[in-house]
Amino acid sequence: MKQYPDPRFQPPSAMDYPRFSGVPSFMRLPLIAPEDAAKAGVDIGILGVPWDSGTTNRPGARHGPRQLRDLSTMIRSTHAVSEISPFAQTNVADLGDVSVNPTDTADTLGRVELVYKSLVLNGIVPLTAGGDHLISLPVLRGVAQNGPVAMIHFDSHTDLNDTYFNGDKYTHGTPFRRAIEEGLIDPQKVVQIGIRGTNYEGLEDIAWGKAQGVRIITIEEYFARGYADVMAEARAIVGDAPTYVSFDIDYVDPSFAPGTGTPEIGGPNTFECQQVIRALRGLNLVGADMVEVSPPFDPSGGTAWVGVSLIFELLCVLSDATATRRFA
Repeated sequence: MKQYPDPRFQPPSAMDYPRFSGVPSFMRLPLIAPEDAAKAGVDIGILGVPWDSGTTNRPGARHGPRQLRDLSTMIRSTHAVSEISPFAQTNVADLGDVSVNPTDTADTLGRVELVYKSLVLNGIVPLTAGGDHLISLPVLRGVAQNGPVAMIHFDSHTDLNDTYFNGDKYTHGTPFRRAIEEGLIDPQKVVQIGIRGTNYEGLEDIAWGKAQGVRIITIEEYFARGYADVMAEARAIVGDAPTYVSFDIDYVDPSFAPGTGTPEIGGPNTFECQQVIRALRGLNLVGADMVEVSPPFDPSGGTAWVGVSLIFELLCVLSDATATRRFA
């Protein structure tokens, strides 16, 4: 019988143990191996996937999980607005990093898929820190074992491209095209928010996505309507379906988060990013990721601080959904 709150899964109080001290884990949570998570009673596992070999231009996101962990020691335990305390209602642990192969894409995708399939089969909800956006594909292979899921995707880019360079189908610009083709996500229940920036010739990714039924909301539409109206539509599209959330840090305007591989100007500020995640509360959330934080482009850690603050926002709504399912 699981205990809530379980003292094993409580981050130490910053009043007793200063936040700058100790070995950094995500939010100073206990570090548990993925294979031991179910036995330990973990509800939500936070994992790093330190891999960026799907990157087509500026690499560095492989270093994201480590810097995100370091900055996460600043996070306290309770959300100031929603008053959600994820550690009081769910057992959350840092499950470490997936062992990746930086020289072999297929091997890495297989390794990530195996880990996430095992976690989901054991009832553990994954919250992932990347890594480039290709990591979402094997994560979804784990999450969508019982059929396609809905997805709300915050990004500057659709990541619906078909191939890059010499016909390569597996890059950080292709994960959601592959996910639709593999039946991992239902394109009729996919919402992409914040799309902007220059495009390749022909706008093929956008045309293909719309033909599948993907709802693509450009940044111009987002600002014209406001985040509340946009999120009301997103909620209506996914309904009560099991829903995955993917958040690329380049969704945030680069004046707030410059440390990413493909920045695009004209994006939302950090307050608006908090609001769109908070608007996910009450949905049937089954996993989430934060990707493309690239420390080499922001060694100060400012981008990682934005990223991990939004990971905490994601953790709160994931925790609320997980606790709700427990009593359903």
